[in-house]
Amino acid sequence: MSSHSGTEDAAAPAAKGAGWALVVGALGVVYGDIGTSPLYALRECFLHGLPANRANVLGALSLITWTLIALVSVKYLSFVMRADNRGEGGILAMMTLVTRVVDGSGGVHRLLVALGVLGACLLYADAMITPAITVLSAIEGLNVATPVLQPYIVPLAICILLGLFAFQHHGTARIGTVFGPLMLLWFVLIGLVGVRSIVMTPSVLLALSPHYGVAFLVGHGWHGLAILGSVFLAVTGAEVLYADMGHFGRRPIWMGWFYLVFPSLLLCYYGQGAFLFRSPGVVEDLFYRAAPGWALYPMVLVATMASVVASQAVISGAFSISRQAMQLGYCPRLQTQQTSESVIGQIYVPSANWMLLVATLVLVLGFRHSSDLAAAYGIAVSTAMLVTTVLLYIVARRVWGWPRWTAGLMAGMFLIPDGGFFAANLMKVGSGGWLPLLVAALIYLLMVTWRDGRDRLARSFRQDALPVDQFLADIARHPPLRVPGLGVFLSGNPTGVPRTLLHNLKHNCVLHEKVILLTVRTEEVPYVPASERAHVDELGNGMFRVSLAYGFSETPDVPAALRRTGGQHFRYDPMRTTFFLGRETLLDPKGRVTAARRWQTSVFTFMCRNALDPTKFFRLPPNRVVELGIQVQL
Repeated sequence: MSSHSGTEDAAAPAAKGAGWALVVGALGVVYGDIGTSPLYALRECFLHGLPANRANVLGALSLITWTLIALVSVKYLSFVMRADNRGEGGILAMMTLVTRVVDGSGGVHRLLVALGVLGACLLYADAMITPAITVLSAIEGLNVATPVLQPYIVPLAICILLGLFAFQHHGTARIGTVFGPLMLLWFVLIGLVGVRSIVMTPSVLLALSPHYGVAFLVGHGWHGLAILGSVFLAVTGAEVLYADMGHFGRRPIWMGWFYLVFPSLLLCYYGQGAFLFRSPGVVEDLFYRAAPGWALYPMVLVATMASVVASQAVISGAFSISRQAMQLGYCPRLQTQQTSESVIGQIYVPSANWMLLVATLVLVLGFRHSSDLAAAYGIAVSTAMLVTTVLLYIVARRVWGWPRWTAGLMAGMFLIPDGGFFAANLMKVGSGGWLPLLVAALIYLLMVTWRDGRDRLARSFRQDALPVDQFLADIARHPPLRVPGLGVFLSGNPTGVPRTLLHNLKHNCVLHEKVILLTVRTEEVPYVPASERAHVDELGNGMFRVSLAYGFSETPDVPAALRRTGGQHFRYDPMRTTFFLGRETLLDPKGRVTAARRWQTSVFTFMCRNALDPTKFFRLPPNRVVELGIQVQL
């Protein structure tokens, strides 16, 4: 593998050439989730029995301030985003980064893989809740104006979400162009509203001291720990910063946070705190009540549009995770559309998009109020953050080469707040937090089922594979009829002769002049340079073994790769090339098996039937494909 960064292969050129335009675009895709947290985060701290007196307001604001600093500014932007896998971020990218440097046969390796997959599943669950809670929170501002509009809030939220998910096929590049300036307006607006309120009550700035946060936790005991679950809502979306890094690169995300997003969020939260100083009994719809009365309807409008952007952040992250899971063997083949010609990381996954839409609509109809959804929000993200810290320690030790005590000090520094927030969110499990955990567990089960099923198939193919030397000796002794053209036989087994070739020769009694035994493999890096894409071995008698390598953030294009690879070995002519694929019929396991194994086999068979056709996934010309039926015993 080349030592240069995958960012140079993909995202970096766009980042260097786009400058501030890319920063604004990142605002519209990356920061929507964390940027709309002021709609509900501080409000939730005081909705469950905590009086909004001066000491409590200062304590809650101090906790929010230092949580933003510790988890976003320090942990994610200063450390986690350095753990990129050739420019690609996200917990699966980090998992592949650490598993490359850990012994693949040990229990530690299996544990790290399980943690990475679990973290990805938790972020999927978060991607369901974020659109529902942010859109509902924004529209609920209409209650401040008049209760007459209350019956229309849920239908309006559904219409907005339908429009958002329907717009996804345009891609994050176009969405960032539309949403970026909108989020720029949002952050400027909430910052100005916050400044106005702070000027009226400047003593709220005392909360910048961490003393008030510590005093709050010490003084409230277990109740203070429960409030931490609401404080954590201020940083939901931090994990998305890392997951979306492949879309824009590290620097635009870093600049957007420190130059605009972080200052605006602090001003907004402190403006709400200043309002509570003046009106301690008014907590419901706090975000809107802290704004001047004449600005209510404009604020509802802008907040609603910003909530749509917040949803976009997690949806983009879900697309990235979906493709990574596909390429790493944890998810069936899904249709993936590249939405940008310059940035490889910008994609659209239709099936993931519509599944998220259905789940989000069910949540809106089931909970109907953002405060009810807040109880289910946070547990998935806090667990994923804890997993990220564990993996980050391995990265620091094995990839960056840090001494044990240095890596341990860094991990310990992050585990303290991560552990506190995780414990606080566990207290929500009984009141709705079970939902994202259940969803994550189901997704994890499906991913593991797919991985184990593919492993069993691969073992079956390897056991039954005919050695190439024996095959070549057989056709030398009994030469078959050779027909003009190129025959390409796809196989997941990089050794032996594919069953499709043996079946074709047995039933049709012919062999092409040139034969390629083709294997497409996924490397544990996001992008593979074009110069390292193909490896060709000449086997003799007109046969070649070709291995194509792709990164887990790339979509294979077999014809394009063969066109570049041929050279002196063979000539790829689309009209004289036939691709042979195996269409497996999966049979139930032999003998007595457990009910769990039989259930797992049934689920795997169902997933195989509904996976994207390999012709489409590998971008093969449909009129040049021949499928041969193969029965496989699982």
